[in-house]
Amino acid sequence: MSESALTCKEIVELVSDYLDGGLDERTARLVDEHLALCPGCDAYLDQMRQTLKVLGSVTPENLSESTRDGLLAAFRDIRPPQPKG
Repeated sequence: MSESALTCKEIVELVSDYLDGGLDERTARLVDEHLALCPGCDAYLDQMRQTLKVLGSVTPENLSESTRDGLLAAFRDIRPPQPKG
């Protein structure tokens, strides 16, 4: 990350932490400054907020069986890295 300004690519990489409130004060300020000047990134942030709002209302009970099965199949083989030791 550069010293004073963030690129659009950096904004995309930081957006989850930004929305979660997980950025340090300086980085959050740099994100805010970029968003104030970049309509594309501001729109992207709005889309992410809307996506999270919709996804927050999804429960296993309101998924179709085929959607549930597809999601389970997609994530079945993903496992967290095992500690070396």
